[in-house]
Amino acid sequence: MTSKLRAAVIGVGYLGRFHAQKYATLAAQEPHALELVGVADADPDTARRVATELGVAAFTDPAALPGQVDLVSIASSTASHYALARQFLAAGVHVLVEKPITVTVAEADALIALAAAKNLVLQVGHLERFNPVWLAARPRVTRPQFIEAHRMAPFKPRGTDVSVVLDLMIHDLDLILPLIASPLVDLRAAGVAVLTDGIDIANARLEFASGCVANLTASRTSTASLRRLRVFQHHDYLSLDFGERQVAHCHKKDGIDPAADAAAALDCASQTLPPADALLAEIEAFIAAIRQQTPPVVSGEDGRAALFVASEIERMIHARQHAFDAPPAAATGVPPAPTFLATKAMP
Repeated sequence: MTSKLRAAVIGVGYLGRFHAQKYATLAAQEPHALELVGVADADPDTARRVATELGVAAFTDPAALPGQVDLVSIASSTASHYALARQFLAAGVHVLVEKPITVTVAEADALIALAAAKNLVLQVGHLERFNPVWLAARPRVTRPQFIEAHRMAPFKPRGTDVSVVLDLMIHDLDLILPLIASPLVDLRAAGVAVLTDGIDIANARLEFASGCVANLTASRTSTASLRRLRVFQHHDYLSLDFGERQVAHCHKKDGIDPAADAAAALDCASQTLPPADALLAEIEAFIAAIRQQTPPVVSGEDGRAALFVASEIERMIHARQHAFDAPPAAATGVPPAPTFLATKAMP
């Protein structure tokens, strides 16, 4: 594909505005290859403000865009993802939809099938895949045995239309599922509504058929931000700090008894990565997948896999909370097992 691609951004609030800025930057760099046609938002003032900032057209009804664009980023509320993505895919438009892909797994399945039937790119906006820390560390992970992730953030009203599982923990789910690449066989989760009526802090323990165990914690009630993931392998350890752009890698040296000198038994190196624009890289990858007719870095199937496990985590948390809130005589104290355990594999 060599013709100019026409793009639009649907939903230009906090995150969508950044999407629009990146498209505008790329269009300015290669005006013969890309054009940002316009931006759309349910709030006319927001649409006009961002459109004026970037010198493009403003829309309040996304239905006016099919026929005028070849690709869209959808950065509106999660509840609107399915209807908007379906509308554009049905019209032959490539779609980059922010995470989570949809509210339900059934909706995700429908979008995946529609994109395949139309031979269109459906990419999901799991941004950490493009973080330089992840790109530097990923090739060093060979056979993980234990993974621990902490993703903490101060409370912000933005994003509370979904639980902390779908807002924050899903980032780490998207990273670890293809990393482990093994069926999920057990899952336990707990969470608490602290500042909202939803889940504001959550912990999940996932066990895979390979024997790997992952322990994930996410909170939007923290006093400070933290995005850290640690991977333990045989005689090997990786620590990733996404916020500080740091990767530390330690492995056991041969021929040294750690009981005699623990420090000498480890060979450790750390690096701080230079700043990088992960969102720009994500959008460039989306455009490249369209032009080269190749699968996207983060496919609809990837987004569906993360959503499936996130939904199971939410279900277990709600069941546990129901048991906790029940009268003592009625409470079992043990939530039902995950639905996938009947088959011992993630569908």
